[in-house]
Amino acid sequence: MTPPVRPPRVAVVGAGISGLTAAHRLRDLLGPTAAITVVEQTDRPGGKLHTTEVGGLRVDVGAEAYLHRRPEVTDLLAELGLAARATHPAKARSTVRAGGVTRLIPGGTVMGVPTTAGAVADLLTDDARARVAAEPDLPGLDWTGDAALGPLLRARFGDELTDRLVDPLLGGVYAGAVDGLGLRATMPGLATALDDGATSLTAAAAASAPTPSGGPVFGTVDTGLGTLVDALVATAAADLRLGTTVRRLERTAAGWRLHLGANTPAHAPDHPALDADAVILAVPAPAARKLLDGVVPAASAAYGQVEVASMAVVALVLPPGTELPGTNGVLLSAGERKLDGTPFAAKAFTFSHTKWPHLRAAGPVLVRGSVGRHHDPGALRADDDELVRLVRADFTELTGVGAPPIDTAVRRWGGGLPQYGVGHTALVERVERAVAAEPGLAVAGATLHGVGLPACVATGDAAARRVAEHVTGNA
Repeated sequence: MTPPVRPPRVAVVGAGISGLTAAHRLRDLLGPTAAITVVEQTDRPGGKLHTTEVGGLRVDVGAEAYLHRRPEVTDLLAELGLAARATHPAKARSTVRAGGVTRLIPGGTVMGVPTTAGAVADLLTDDARARVAAEPDLPGLDWTGDAALGPLLRARFGDELTDRLVDPLLGGVYAGAVDGLGLRATMPGLATALDDGATSLTAAAAASAPTPSGGPVFGTVDTGLGTLVDALVATAAADLRLGTTVRRLERTAAGWRLHLGANTPAHAPDHPALDADAVILAVPAPAARKLLDGVVPAASAAYGQVEVASMAVVALVLPPGTELPGTNGVLLSAGERKLDGTPFAAKAFTFSHTKWPHLRAAGPVLVRGSVGRHHDPGALRADDDELVRLVRADFTELTGVGAPPIDTAVRRWGGGLPQYGVGHTALVERVERAVAAEPGLAVAGATLHGVGLPACVATGDAAARRVAEHVTGNA
């Protein structure tokens, strides 16, 4: 008599957007009987998607938007029945504070790298404009496949364009400085254009600039991105174990064993270990390095070379009727100083009330400040009350708006923002090649192919398909 086939068992480590997407896709692929367990170290799912109530508003105090030009999140919202909840920013532009002046962020660039000298002329001094205009005529680039972005830009364009535009734009994405980031991982389109023979950065930017579509660039969910988290948790129908850490990962004859530990007695798991046919690791680089050490040492070593940054989001809810500048926000150059000579605590402000139409209709006025750069914690050392005070002072100096907030919130994100340095894509290739040799193991997350939500969703979906194929093949 043939014994009955046991339903597959899959463990997902990490309940951020990548892990939850993986769990959702696993349920879709493996059906209702599969035993899917999601283990999360913190006390809530969602990772860097966190919607909370501040001043009567639903406020995203982590990631606030996704790149609409990529299809992954748009398609996922439609799949979950949330397409009607998607919304897009108002048409107002954003600004950058550089050289003591706040100016509109120019078009005609690729993350600040100009497609023509005229695109950035209004942001620069005469000498810097001449430097940018001369870049196409410099000797051809000695391109070996990757380069430190900051030194390359400084050599080609000078310091002013690098510090006033490219660094603030990339700092808003990676919480890192331009000098520590790699060209290939942060600007893959430029790298491809150089691979194809572009002889200058200006020419590479012109070749890789996206064709204007007339459609929105970004999107969000009008009830907060926590709505997406809730929907993924519901559709995954997984055993969600919060407040639980995976201490060690072990290969067994039947698959994998996860040795668990509770962060508090209240979260103590029912069993000291979890056995699974397959495992998806959707965790930041430091945690992945630890779990893969001794199991997949090559992947562990590669993860160990990825540095991470910390940051904080400060939400200020101002009284109804508070007037804001007519822009979507402002980025701050790292060297900017206030009138008293002290550095700004914030690296950026989003004027959410102006940016998002659904918030504009809500009454109270929401502003978000971002704090923290890689290797420069600055104001992150302050406690929450002092951090709010510093961010408020920055906001008032930049905008002239001094209205006291009716409510505030601080959300700190410690050590979870990967830095895409020189050679990052090669590190990721090493990780994925080593993991691919291990049946029933997959990785996902912001460390791999992009820090934005669509890239994370794509890695979670791909990881789920890989392990689903493994466990159904075994069955």
